[in-house]
Amino acid sequence: MKKVLTIGWAMLLALATISCGGDEKKTSIGKIESESAANKQEKVRVDTIRTEMIEREIERTSVLEGYETMNVSPSMTGIIEKIYKEVGDRVSTGELLVRMDQTQLKQAKLAFANLETEMKRMEALIAGGNTTQQQYDGVKFQYDQAKENLEFLQNNTFFKATFPGVVSAKNYEDGELFNGARAILTVTQINVLKTLISIPEAYFPRVKQGMKLELISDIYPDKKFPAVIETIYPTIDAATHTFQCKVRIPNGTNLLRPGMYVHTTVPVGKSEALLVPYQAVLKLTGSNERFLFINEGGYAKRIAVTLGDRFDTKIEVIAEEDLKGKELVVQGQNRLVDGIGLEIISDVQNVNVSTDSLTSETKQDTIVK
Repeated sequence: MKKVLTIGWAMLLALATISCGGDEKKTSIGKIESESAANKQEKVRVDTIRTEMIEREIERTSVLEGYETMNVSPSMTGIIEKIYKEVGDRVSTGELLVRMDQTQLKQAKLAFANLETEMKRMEALIAGGNTTQQQYDGVKFQYDQAKENLEFLQNNTFFKATFPGVVSAKNYEDGELFNGARAILTVTQINVLKTLISIPEAYFPRVKQGMKLELISDIYPDKKFPAVIETIYPTIDAATHTFQCKVRIPNGTNLLRPGMYVHTTVPVGKSEALLVPYQAVLKLTGSNERFLFINEGGYAKRIAVTLGDRFDTKIEVIAEEDLKGKELVVQGQNRLVDGIGLEIISDVQNVNVSTDSLTSETKQDTIVK
């Protein structure tokens, strides 16, 4: 029995020795690989990261509207005697659009004419002291009511355009009964348009009334249409944290129409920003992570960044650490991994940026946009 126990302890001791030897071997291999990676160098070109003063702009999109819209909709039901315009017809200020049934209007004119005569008689009597103030006031009250009713019926019998525009909708025909469900005609002003744009609240102090803008429509990609911020709404939307601006767009050429989709850029002032060549920023394949490499004591250091605005061949980057004055790898960055040694050269032709031999773990896509 004693012999068996002795053999068992011997086997356990041997296994422990082998295990320790294996761990030492793995540690030794890892150390060799680490030293190999540290000793390896990639040829790169670098440039100093600097701040630049930029003109900040925010891009906004919106839908055009007619500057004014007139819905021909009487305040009471009645027969439509005549509609003078069709959809697409242009109208000028003061032009007659619709005539409603005139029966009530004619009766109101007769009633007003009688009261007007009575009023003149009462004025003569009160001036001569031949009637009481109470009688005069009674006739004056009836006269004022008749005058107000006549004006109301005139405004709801003859409808005239209050601005130049175009008929954009027609919902009834001559002789039909207007029931108030829809407007008889809709007139839209198109020689002047408007649009509402929403701007983040952070830029509220920088946006001013009278600021000039340029609108672009995808229908006319080569044209820019001048516009101006006419009104800045005084409150901030608590849900979206934006405020609205009303933009006025002259449209004498009539190229733009209500309902068109347009976009514009709003200047919101100057500020300093870190700008780097956009080719220097890399994108990790299969994710939205953006990063770049800087030279840190002769070794590559990978820095995660957030992208800002694009300026021609440069792009704004935002990082947690201060990158100003750091050496940015601008050529050869596709071959780098974090911690690899760098050989800084000035001859661009000697920098091999081919990625054909890289493994799937080290290949990164250069950002294009």
